[in-house]
Amino acid sequence: METEPIKVDPAVIAAFKEFDTTSVSDALDRLGIVGGLEGIRPVVAGSVFCGPAFTVHYVPCGVVKGTVGDFLDDVEPGQVVVLDNGGRTYCTVWGDLMSISASQRGIAGTVIDGVCRDVPGIKQLRYPIFTKGCFMVTGKDRVQCDGVNIPVSVSGVQVKPGDIVLGDDTGALVIPAERAAEVLAAAREVAEKEALIEKELRSGITLREARARVGYHSLQTRQK
Repeated sequence: METEPIKVDPAVIAAFKEFDTTSVSDALDRLGIVGGLEGIRPVVAGSVFCGPAFTVHYVPCGVVKGTVGDFLDDVEPGQVVVLDNGGRTYCTVWGDLMSISASQRGIAGTVIDGVCRDVPGIKQLRYPIFTKGCFMVTGKDRVQCDGVNIPVSVSGVQVKPGDIVLGDDTGALVIPAERAAEVLAAAREVAEKEALIEKELRSGITLREARARVGYHSLQTRQK
């Protein structure tokens, strides 16, 4: 059964696009939220994306073979496709044809708990796709889609429909939709204080002094 996504203010989503994953990760730590998607890396260097999640879940095929799904036509422009393939590396659930369609539809990017294929085509498109690697073997008759827009898992982290997913060269993370505004405020503070540290360092003071002046060592510490 599909889960009704929480609608995040588009202005909040737009504001997250100003930050890198490092600042947002520190903000999540400060709020005690697990959001970093370990092992998920960009296929195309320089890829950046941010948008609400459209989630898809896969299971291994049984005696009766299911399909990998035609969900892509239902994804809205600006959304991020999040595919939970259980971390499987022996078969893929995304390739160049889906990348072409996603690019033409204005989809923000794709995250796979698993692998993709057709890497040369994806790189030519410069489509933002973040995975645990690449492998050429198709998922057809090996896995099947058994749920769309339901809570899924990527690297052991829950992703719900509508959660904000952010990715850059450092990796990808998820921001729970219900706490998006809170995370954004914390990310702004982290970014502002790190900018102050950078300014102090460029003026010639030591790293120790610069960090002490802005309270760096407690910046990411979980707030009571």
